[in-house]
Amino acid sequence: MNNILKDISIYLIGMMGAGKSTVGKLLAQELGYSRFFDTDTLIEQLAKGQTINEIFTTVGEEGFREIETQVLAELSSYKKTVISTGGGIVTRQKNWSYLRHGLIVWLDVPVELLIKRLAADNTRPLLKDTDPETKLRSLLAQRQPLYRQADLQITVQPQETPEQITKRILEAIPSVVLPLTVPPGDFN
Repeated sequence: MNNILKDISIYLIGMMGAGKSTVGKLLAQELGYSRFFDTDTLIEQLAKGQTINEIFTTVGEEGFREIETQVLAELSSYKKTVISTGGGIVTRQKNWSYLRHGLIVWLDVPVELLIKRLAADNTRPLLKDTDPETKLRSLLAQRQPLYRQADLQITVQPQETPEQITKRILEAIPSVVLPLTVPPGDFN
């Protein structure tokens, strides 16, 4: 697989609750990549231990997005790395220039499954709403056209395990990445 990927990094995009962090760790292991990063975790570390909720409260969504862009810019110089991104990273056009440094995989999870997964999660600042389900549907509707710009779309089924999703990604990568081949006689 590394021969096909030529050591490029993989960026996982998708909505909150899509499983990007869990699948990302597994994907890095399967590829033999020594590095996995979660942009939200790095942002919390940079903010001296503040949670994403606290960062949103302190600097607002725009301030958070600026920090997120800085983290992504830094990560884009890495090779052989799997990077799990925050759900809204696709909303800033500038971020696409960084994402394009690698292979972009969209974990496309049906909204009903996202709602089920996020029902008891109070750590998502954008779902702190009187009607979190409507808010989630609205965010997904806004972001879907952006997510569709990914190199690879993996539609997640409700019964699939992270291991099965990882396997599907690995099986799909050759369909979007051409293997490195050298025509005969090019080394003369």
